[in-house]
Amino acid sequence: MRAISSSAFADTKPHYNILDGLRGVAAITVVCFHIFEAYATSHLDQIINHGYLAVDFFFILSGFVVGYAYDDRWGKMGVMEFLKRRFIRLHPMVVLGAVIGALMFYTQGCSVWDVSKISFTMLLVATILSALLIPATVGSEIRGVGEMYPLNGPSWSLFFEYIGNILYALFIRKLPTKPLTALVIIAASGLAAFAIWGPYGDICVGYSMTGDNILGGSLRLLFAFSAGLLLSRVFKPINIKGAFWIGAVAIVTISAIPRIGGGENLWLNGLYDTICAVIIFPLLVYIGASGKRENKFTTKLCKFLGDISYPLYMVHYPFIYLYYAWVKNENLTFAQSLPGALALIFGCIALAYISLKLFDEPVRRYLTNLLLRKR
Repeated sequence: MRAISSSAFADTKPHYNILDGLRGVAAITVVCFHIFEAYATSHLDQIINHGYLAVDFFFILSGFVVGYAYDDRWGKMGVMEFLKRRFIRLHPMVVLGAVIGALMFYTQGCSVWDVSKISFTMLLVATILSALLIPATVGSEIRGVGEMYPLNGPSWSLFFEYIGNILYALFIRKLPTKPLTALVIIAASGLAAFAIWGPYGDICVGYSMTGDNILGGSLRLLFAFSAGLLLSRVFKPINIKGAFWIGAVAIVTISAIPRIGGGENLWLNGLYDTICAVIIFPLLVYIGASGKRENKFTTKLCKFLGDISYPLYMVHYPFIYLYYAWVKNENLTFAQSLPGALALIFGCIALAYISLKLFDEPVRRYLTNLLLRKR
């Protein structure tokens, strides 16, 4: 059921192989979701409409895996060691994503953002800030569309991931099961209220330094990370056959469902998002963690998908900016740009694997020896 993933430290517990695979499936749905942004006027008419929910799945997985890997280490491990471990695991790809975004920035010009007006000095400052995961404020970022990280938009979720890990180390891990359950219920209620009665009718928020985005992103993180941690504590597996395929089909289906309720009934889509984030995703994590006796093909597939999931998430978006600019500049339909879309998907998967082997793993080994070696 479990195998050591390339994302693991040498002394890490064995990973849940199926959960690794499901994370990879979710990462691919994110790429597809972002591709179709080029043809949408808003979230109301976007194809692969609910791909943004993959982030909530990532946050739940993070809470579950962190709880499983670290809950029984406290006492032998201090806060600083934990934070170093999370930094080593997460930050190399943050830096690489920023650098790729900077190298490609001047190739991404279109009517939506005029990159020619940005000086090299401004780009250099933006690259340093993005590599350090320091968010840009609305009106000060160089692309002009309000993103925290204009060189690599998905870095916003890493901003919240870091917050979740800090909260876990300092506070949440200390909560007994009942108070943790209360926190999960309160956070779920807040997330539901934001989704159903909030301004957007969805939880596709967190990527910008605006009040609604910070509130919505914080609620997404607080519920999902805490729920994953709670699940890791109360988890009692049952034998579920075909767990990976059940989870993969569910994730793809959830992502592809069209917008519900349109612009007239925003609350209906908010209700859908709430059901997915609060009920279905924790259930999928439970199913994935309970899966057993996968055949060799599925095991190898899950290993590969798990290995490329985080690199794929962190390297694909600069190419989305380029694809978006190409579609807008050439006024292309999806059918006309389909070869480019397919090349983007498979090219980014290949780049993710190369980045993993030639950059992420070597840098993490170096940082592990530097920061965690016994003195």
